[in-house]
Amino acid sequence: MSASGLPFDDIRDLVANMPKADRKAVHAKREREAQLTKPAGSLGRLEDLSEWVASWRGSATILRPLVAVFAGTHGVTKQNVSPYPSEVTQQMVSNFAAGGAAINQICATYDLGLKVFDLALEYPTGDISVEPAMDEKTCAATMAFGMEVLAGDPDLLCLGEMGIGNTTIGAALYCALFGGEPAEWVGPGTGLDEEGLRHKAEVVGRALETHKGHLRDPLEALRRLGGREIAAMAGAIVAARTQRVPVIIDGFVATAAAAVLYKMDPSSLDHCLFAHVSAEPGHMKALAAMDKVPLLALGMRLGEGTGAALAAGIVKAACQCHTGMATFEQAAVSTKAG
Repeated sequence: MSASGLPFDDIRDLVANMPKADRKAVHAKREREAQLTKPAGSLGRLEDLSEWVASWRGSATILRPLVAVFAGTHGVTKQNVSPYPSEVTQQMVSNFAAGGAAINQICATYDLGLKVFDLALEYPTGDISVEPAMDEKTCAATMAFGMEVLAGDPDLLCLGEMGIGNTTIGAALYCALFGGEPAEWVGPGTGLDEEGLRHKAEVVGRALETHKGHLRDPLEALRRLGGREIAAMAGAIVAARTQRVPVIIDGFVATAAAAVLYKMDPSSLDHCLFAHVSAEPGHMKALAAMDKVPLLALGMRLGEGTGAALAAGIVKAACQCHTGMATFEQAAVSTKAG
């Protein structure tokens, strides 16, 4: 798809016409699973993970896993919602390129590809507390840009982000999409104290008041309250579905991108796995609102796709167990009596 931009109506059409899981592949996977040298169900959720991959790829095989990290800057940082300055976003992108970040180490450990996307970092989005983050053209074009991540033909896509201020953006989106009070959704982000949390909730409240009456449509909520990295991740999720690529969603902010699509159509996330529950307190609330069960709970809240990359290592292991394990017949192992 072209990165020149898609109007929201075209995005809605893509979401409405997403392909379904491959039931024949699931059946074939289960038949082989029953013949492997282990008691039925003994690998627990690993068996579910390999089946999930097979249901979208046609087989439980991962050869080209990719972690995509989208970086954006936010006008709302003018409201002092983070203890770190906005410049840290660009500095961390440079750190990714130099191989010095946590995500670089995890990708190296599990042999995962890594691409980092700089989303016009010199041009922050609008300050959502007083104006829309983006106009429709910019939001749609950014979603289309996110779709381009599939150009390298990955067979597993892990989504992460970097952006000072984006936990404020995520909290505002969750509040708009799922309701509740701002204080229920905001968290410490990069290290706010109690007073900082109260201020952050107040900023989110002002943003919701500024845009009230315009937030029923999830895409309109995205363009008014979101960020470029969130829009790009939403586009990547849609493109992955059209190309039958399973997706692993990272933490609090990445899940906000998925939540936009969930509110459009809950089945739009059937190809997605939620990697972990973040230490950011609103994340579990968001997962519960979508009836999603995270794979891991490690007390992480770094972002960068780190949780998604860790989950990818487990998914790769699950698929290798399924494809590489011998059957009872191949190993000359007796099946249970009777």
